[in-house]
Amino acid sequence: MTFHDLNLKKPIWNALDELGYTTPTKIQAAGFPVMMSGKDTIGIAQTGTGKTLAYLLPCLCMWKFSKEPHPQILIIVPTRELVAQVVREVEKLTPYMNVVVGGVYGGANINTQAAMVLQGLDILVGTPGRILDLAANGSLQLKHAKKVVIDEVDETLSLGFRPQLLRLFEYLPEKRQNLVFSATLSEEVSDFIHEHFLNPITVEAAGAGTPLEQIEQSAFAVPNFTTKVNLLKYLLEQDANMTKVLVFTGSRMLADMVYEEMEAIFNVEVGVIHSNKAQNFRFNAVNHFQNGIYRILVATDLIARGIDVTDVTHVINFDIPDNSENYIHRIGRTGRYDKSGSAISFIAPKDQVAIENIEALMGRTIPVSALPEAVEYSDVVLEFERTQVAMKNVLVKLPKRENVGPAFHEKKAKNKKVNVRYDHKKAMQEKYGKPKKKGNKKK
Repeated sequence: MTFHDLNLKKPIWNALDELGYTTPTKIQAAGFPVMMSGKDTIGIAQTGTGKTLAYLLPCLCMWKFSKEPHPQILIIVPTRELVAQVVREVEKLTPYMNVVVGGVYGGANINTQAAMVLQGLDILVGTPGRILDLAANGSLQLKHAKKVVIDEVDETLSLGFRPQLLRLFEYLPEKRQNLVFSATLSEEVSDFIHEHFLNPITVEAAGAGTPLEQIEQSAFAVPNFTTKVNLLKYLLEQDANMTKVLVFTGSRMLADMVYEEMEAIFNVEVGVIHSNKAQNFRFNAVNHFQNGIYRILVATDLIARGIDVTDVTHVINFDIPDNSENYIHRIGRTGRYDKSGSAISFIAPKDQVAIENIEALMGRTIPVSALPEAVEYSDVVLEFERTQVAMKNVLVKLPKRENVGPAFHEKKAKNKKVNVRYDHKKAMQEKYGKPKKKGNKKK
């Protein structure tokens, strides 16, 4: 099957031909006729299988020109990076269509975004909080929305956006088509969808937790941070095929530490991205990595779900994630669109349970190799790696108090006050020896 076998509009075919897209992925081919029917749809497909195009193609096919300045298609995503990515994808698919698209997200000037929205949009892409802000202040009208897409719905809910989504539903018309996409379908997500959407049809391109077949997975047993740094340096220096490498760490602090270690050797070839970085810094880091300025990008899980970077050759799990599904999202950054990729994990002794859970989710075992002889083994254990001894909280039982009365004490004499009605006549008698009346005047 090719894209020309789908019932697309000619302007979209022309755009796909220019982009070199010929064959739809499984989720794109299976989901297209279901979404074109107008029914609510749940799309389940792992990272790297073209979910964005899967919902954009039917939405654009059903889009009709309107003089109304309000968006007909609303796309809700969890992160600012995803907003920028989806806007770019729409622009790539619509050079021959009169479609106006815009993106909104928190952390940017809301007045500038409100002015853009008021100029008129056909498609609005945004994070839940900022879309709600614009709807609440009257800049954005959602009553004309015919299609509502929630991309990465599991991540959206896990980030705490459920209240914003529910409030957004109040602004949307009841008669609309809902398209929900995710890499995983947890019980929480399933309950949310079936509670708020009408008889949705599920289109599943791959089971949750199924890794892409073209990703080669391997691991090394590494005892501590310092040895991990030595191994990472060795791999990057020895393997010439590591031309675009994503290194995932478990925290922002670790991302900065790894970046500093790598920058000392690879200089301008390495970048870092996490949620503590400014918005422009994050956008520039991703663009530099995409354009080949950075060979290595050190990141937290922020990037695992929200950024479409092509041709990533290797993903390195410097730390193993506690959440098994995050492992799937991480390695899904490579091996995209039927290209091969490699995922390498550094496994410390404390990661054994996490690895077992990941292998159970995938239904396969990750082969573990010993440390290469050329890699310097370090016994140095940094402070944050030291095992925290949990002290047992023993509550001492206090002796029982007997014959205890109410919590009461006598006031000091100076604080004892008695409310007495003031007698002016008596006061004058005591002061002057005779009564003195107010206002007496000599005649």
